[in-house]
Amino acid sequence: MTERIVVADEVRAAVAAGTPVVALESTIFTHGLSRPRNIEVAFDAERLLRESGVTPATIGVVAGEPTIGLSHDQIEMIGAADSGTVKTGIRDLPLAAAKGLHGGTTVASTAWLARRAGIAVFATGGLGGVHRGAASTFDESADLVALSSIPILIVNSGVKSILDVPATLERFETLGVIVLGYRTPRFPGFYVRDSGCVVDAVDSPEEAAAVARARDDLALRSAVLIANPVAVDKQVDPALHDRVLAEADRQAADAGIRGKDLTPFLLDHMHRSTEGATLDTNVAVYLGNVQVAAEIATVLARVS
Repeated sequence: MTERIVVADEVRAAVAAGTPVVALESTIFTHGLSRPRNIEVAFDAERLLRESGVTPATIGVVAGEPTIGLSHDQIEMIGAADSGTVKTGIRDLPLAAAKGLHGGTTVASTAWLARRAGIAVFATGGLGGVHRGAASTFDESADLVALSSIPILIVNSGVKSILDVPATLERFETLGVIVLGYRTPRFPGFYVRDSGCVVDAVDSPEEAAAVARARDDLALRSAVLIANPVAVDKQVDPALHDRVLAEADRQAADAGIRGKDLTPFLLDHMHRSTEGATLDTNVAVYLGNVQVAAEIATVLARVS
């Protein structure tokens, strides 16, 4: 670790002792959820881990310092509406450090910082992916390439269905990233349980942990993605989802919205048209993944 990266004493001690630790990202509460629900969800995730006997390591940037194991005060500070917190990927970390900015870390930067601290498991909501139309725009998330070289296990619920899910899976295959459904061979579509794509599956925390350990034994460097679908009663009704997404696509095309403006437009339209159902699903997705991550981290710690 360098002096630029701060690791909370609790997290450092747990990693050194070999007890289970799960990393949590911060963009979900700095940029992904409305206030004050964002802070409530951040605290709920940490509480869920502690109740499972797992040390939480919420990761973010505080006044330019990447911090692994944010305190509750720090979570409230960078999650405040007037905090000026910026979305911080790996490439943004040096700028945030130089300017002393608060930062919400993305999947890629959270994974990178977690591994720097020796954390093996990370829970998030959804992953970045290939955007529709990327063949001409080259628009794809930095998560894709980053996860090809960060050996961490990430519990997630796939990618949002506004993205090009088949192309995202193709890119993960090309990059050597291991993608597995959790107790299902169907890759989830974040808001819905089934994106229509097929993946290999693991059926228990023990199997997921065994894959991660086999990757390490083989000296491979890619992430293991455990795609955990949202509970049946928490998903957005698939018919409603498909109708609203089609409406959003038409409105975006009619308004000439494209590029970096397209994703926020589609997400906002889906949130409004489902009367907030997508937001409720977002929270259910995240907390469900935190629970699965706790179980896998516990197994990994037990067999280490």
